[in-house]
Formats: sequence, structure tokens, C-alpha cells
Amino acid sequence: MAELWTISESSFNPERIRHNETVFTQGNGYLGTRGAFEEFYPDEQRATFVHGVFDDLPVVFTELVNFPDWLEVEIFLDGERFSLADGEILAFERHLDLHTGLLTRTVRWRSPQGRTTWLEFQRFASLANVHLACLQVILTPENYSGGVELRSGLDAGADNLGFKHWDWLGQGFDGQTCWLKLRTHTTEIEAGMATSIAVTADEDIETHVWDVHGHPTLAFNTQVSVGHDVRLEKKASIFTGRDCADPLASARAELAHLPEHAWDELWQAHTRCWKEEWQRCDVLIEGDDEAQLAIRFNLYHLLIAAPRSEERVSIGAKTLSGYGYRGHAFWDTEIFMLPFFTYTRPEIARNLLSYRFHNLPGARDKATTNGFSGAQYPWESAGDGREVTPTWVPNPSDRANMIRIWTGDIEIHISADIVYAVWQYWLVSQDDEFLINRGAEIILETARFWASRLEWNNENRRYELTDVIGPDEYHDHVDNNAYTNHLARWHLRKAHWLGGWLKEQNPQAARQLFNRLGLVEETFSHWQQVADHIYCPLDVETGLIEQFDGYFKRKDVDLAALEPRTESVQNLLGIESANDTQVLKQPDVVMLMYLLPEEIDPAVAQKNYDYYTARTDLTYGSSLGPSIQAIMATRLGSPEQAYENFMRAARADLEDVRGNAGDGIHGASAGGLWQTVVFGFGGLQVNVDGWKLAPKLPKHWKRLAFKFAWRGEEVSIDLGGKEGENT
Repeated sequence: MAELWTISESSFNPERIRHNETVFTQGNGYLGTRGAFEEFYPDEQRATFVHGVFDDLPVVFTELVNFPDWLEVEIFLDGERFSLADGEILAFERHLDLHTGLLTRTVRWRSPQGRTTWLEFQRFASLANVHLACLQVILTPENYSGGVELRSGLDAGADNLGFKHWDWLGQGFDGQTCWLKLRTHTTEIEAGMATSIAVTADEDIETHVWDVHGHPTLAFNTQVSVGHDVRLEKKASIFTGRDCADPLASARAELAHLPEHAWDELWQAHTRCWKEEWQRCDVLIEGDDEAQLAIRFNLYHLLIAAPRSEERVSIGAKTLSGYGYRGHAFWDTEIFMLPFFTYTRPEIARNLLSYRFHNLPGARDKATTNGFSGAQYPWESAGDGREVTPTWVPNPSDRANMIRIWTGDIEIHISADIVYAVWQYWLVSQDDEFLINRGAEIILETARFWASRLEWNNENRRYELTDVIGPDEYHDHVDNNAYTNHLARWHLRKAHWLGGWLKEQNPQAARQLFNRLGLVEETFSHWQQVADHIYCPLDVETGLIEQFDGYFKRKDVDLAALEPRTESVQNLLGIESANDTQVLKQPDVVMLMYLLPEEIDPAVAQKNYDYYTARTDLTYGSSLGPSIQAIMATRLGSPEQAYENFMRAARADLEDVRGNAGDGIHGASAGGLWQTVVFGFGGLQVNVDGWKLAPKLPKHWKRLAFKFAWRGEEVSIDLGGKEGENT
């Protein structure tokens, strides 16, 4: 049914403008354009981001750069400017077709002077040619005749929330095409943009060139009468110095070979690509329309952020859909988003992991700077693998004071998270070439980091990790975080195994790599010895794994007593007060049990799930938590809790649960939702020997179908269930 492929808005609510700009974002894995209106609206955050184009802000951080605006179309109807901020909106609808990536908006608008016009806007970012984006506008006067003026071009005045990153290098016109040449201030990445515009009407059309500095514009004037259309078609092309030596020449050439009216031709190629994507990636849910639409919405946003032909970029925590986290990549990519690609689009997963391989120099620099060996991946990564986590940020409740951000200093588990993703990719794909030539170096260099970072406690005869932050960021500067310690142990053991595997599979490659990294037999033996002595405690009487040293002694809080609320516990109590409690942003131990189920006894898992779930701020804490809670609840036989948390993740952006969807899509939540469906309800389990299913569908689901790639073959799963029965 079409409605299960369509995100719709049936009325215009100015208070939700930024939220809906995020929801209606379009992209193609190269660029992402927020769902702003073509004609501008007050308080909007219109933006187009291109993967890998970062620039530095003075002193503070680096960020993805907002590109010159290609959307703009100003419309004057018999002398009155069309704007939803003026006049009267008689009808309004907006639809995003997830199956094709087409955004459509229809408006029936009465001007302040009583002129009524029907307007239709459509646009798409081509999946067939990622350097192209297209839009068209059709307007029809209903009760007047007169002059119509359409103005459109490229606006280099675009900024990043007040800061402009572009230096103007040139602009020009060629018939009904205009172009811009720019360069970022600090990173000196050149960009070339061109746009070609065609207008059709019943009457003659006058075209004017407005050569405004930084804003080349074409203006079209014609006469219109009641019931007769005026149509504008606009094609935009974007290239950067990361793509080619002369991005402007490439951008102009891309448009030069297209006919004046190319919408139909470009649209057909675009929709063929989307059809192929969904044939591989779609998830079918029958019996739950909200869940069906939500899973497709979240997969759409992952797919439009996924780099298909680029292996030096990653997907940021907010994808390419907003300013949140400035486009930086976290562990969100490897642990939450990457499994979707590993199992459905392994080529994309390989690209994303290759980004980490290419950025090993930055990780090595961080380890060296901190006094360690090997490679320590940054908590926040951007263009070149340097640590880009801001050290201080304004306090949102008291902007006169700053908050110290410690994650870039001591949230170190990301190095193991990346290795976990490499291992999972190899396990599923059996891409030996990648493991030998790229993955192995990632695994071994980060193992060297752990071996140098772990601290020997001579009194207790064990290795420890002190002064860290685990995934639960409500608590910082803790010792022996369970998640971090367990993942470090797992990582070192995998590195030890890899040493032997490499020598068996490709002795020459192994010898060359070991020589280059300075690894000898004693190195691998030492890693195994360290792993065997890492402190990973379990209270045998209670069956509980303490999240970190002293956690059980912190103040317990009855979360139910804080209801009703609309904000996180940390916001309610304050950063320091929340740190003194047992309340969790997300439960590290539950995350640990999900990633390494073979290391946790089922009885232990149940006790820890119950204990930590009761202390987790699931609704307003981390958007990363609900999907993992849902998977663990499914595994432990609590389908009601599983479905409740599944829907928390499903609604994260569609319903703006945390009030911050305007900053961009929660990419980790989107990836986690797919994992909940496939690994949780679908019960897919994999290991070195193969895969199996242990499905546990929600009672009201009639059918669940999905596909996944397993070692070069496509596997189709179709689970049909009756009320109260899982098959």
C-alpha cells in the first residue's frame, strides 16, 4: 500500500518546521539536503551537506560545511511574493515517497490581496548520478491573470548557523545556466556548482541575468491567465576537489549534455536505482502499519546517507540531515548503523570500514600524543581521523558557563567497537582480502593500544582500566567499566587469533605486516596473557556485573517517582547530581550482553537485564538504548518490553520524542531499529559456523520478511505467524 511507503504532512505547523526539515531530508550517499521550502521561511535551517567536506571553526572544532543553496525559487504572483508566512494557506500537503525518494508539496494559497494560486513542488537527489539534484515547480492561478516572475540561482551566502566557510573564487552564466566556484577557508577544498533552469508557459518568457556577487541568479518573467500553468525545472550539479581536479568544469559538463527538459530521463534512471536498493534492503511487516512505515523511514535515512563509491568518508551520528554533532562520526556508525549494511549492502559496509583504515594515521597520532602504542581511534572523527571532540561547550541552561567534555579524552571503548565491526563484517562476508590487507592492520594496531593502556594492579594481580567513560555518559571518570574491560579482553583475544590465521592464510602478507608494525611472536603471547588477566568481575552471589567500580554504592533513584517528565534525568538533576546516582543514560552491561552473548550465562543475563533496565532513562536518555533493550528483552522472553522499546526507537525522529530531531536524524537509532527487527524479533544469530533463526514475533504481527547477505549469497527469510504463535 502506498501509505506504507509515504511520510505525510497534511497541514503546515511553523512550530515543527525544523523537525520536518529533518524528516523530509533527501540524499543519495554523496549529498544530503534538508527538507526546507524552496521559497524560504523564517527560522528555517536550510542546508545541503556533502560527505567529506569539512572545514574548521576558529579554535573550537571542525564541521561539515553547508553548501550554497541550490533549492531557492522565489515566486512573485502579479507583484506579490509567495510565502507561507503571509496570506492564507487554504490547503497544504507534503509527502515523502520512501520508495523513490521523491518529495512533493502542494499548496493552495491566497495572497494578502486575494489572489488564489495552486502550487506544486517536487524534487529528488539522483541516486543514479549522485552529483545531480532536480526540482520542479508548477503554479496555476485560480482567480486572476497577470504577471509571474520566478527567480532562482545559487546562493553562496549559506552559512553554518552564523559562520561562513566559503571563499568566493568566481561565478558566471552560460545561457540559462549559472555557476559558482568556491573554496573552504581552512581545509581549502574547492567546490564547483552549476544549475540549469528552464521555464515553460503559454506566453512569451523574458529571461534576465542578475550577476550578484556570490549569488548568480536567473529571473524569468511571463504572463499567466486563470487555469494555465507555469512550470520551472531546475537541475543542479555539485563536484568538489575530493572528486576531481577541476570541480567546476565537471559540474558544468554534467549539465551541458542534458536536454533543456531532463526531468523524465533523470527520474527514470533514479527510480530504477531505488527499486534495486529496496529489493535488497526492504523489511516487510504485516499486522502493524506503524512499525512497517517506521522501519522503512529509518532505512531510507540510512540509505540516503550511505557512501556507495567513496571509502574515505563515514556516516555521522546525524547522517547528512542536520547540524547535530557537526557531521562527526562516533561508535554509532560501527555498532549501530554498520550491521544493516554488512547484512544487506556489504559493499557499503566495506567502504565505511575502509574509512577507519585510511584514518589509521590519525589514530596512531592520538595514541602517541597520549603516551600509548599502536592506534587509538578518536571518540569523534571527521575528515582525517584526528580527534575532533570539543573540549568545552556552552551549558544549555546557563550559557555564561562552559561544560568540560571528557569523552574525547577518556571514552576509549570506540577502538574495540571498530574492531568488533571489522570482525562482524568478515564473519558475514568472508572477505579475506579486506581482512588481510586492511582489517588486520586495524585490529593489530588497536590491540597494541590496549596492551599499553591497560594498567597492571600488582596488589590484585590483574589488569585494569581506570579513569574512563563507558557508553553510559551519565557517569565519567570511572574505573573498570564493565563494557570497556570486556571489549578490550575480547579484542586482544581476537588479535591473538588473527596472528595465527594470517600466517596460515597468507604467510608473505603476514610477514610483511608484522615486520612493518614491529610485531613478533612474544607480542601475540603477551596479548593473550594480558587478556587472561583483565579484571571482568561477576558477583557470584547476586549474579550481577557491576557497571564500574563503586556503582552499586551510588544513590538509587525511583525513576517512576520523577514522572511525568519531558526531559532526561540528567537535565532534571544536573550533570553532577546525576553522576552521583545509579541512573543510566544507557546500560553498558546490557550492551555488553548483546554484543558478546557467548560470554554471559543466560541466567546471569536475565538478572542483569532486570537490574539495569530498572535504572535506565530509556525514554529521554540515549537514543541508542531502546533498540538494544528491545533485542535483549526478546532474547530473554519479554516480548511486551521488547515491543515497547522497539516503538521508542521507531518514533524517535518521526514523533521527535527527545525534542531534538531538528538537529538531524538519529542514525544510531535508525540502525538499531533494523537490528531489533532482524536480530531480535527475527531471531537471526550468526557465528563462524553459519546462521540460524530463533524468531519471536510480536503477537499482533502476521508476517515478517527480510533478506540478508551471507558469504556472497542472498538469503530470504519469510516468517508468518498466527495470533500467539511464532514460526
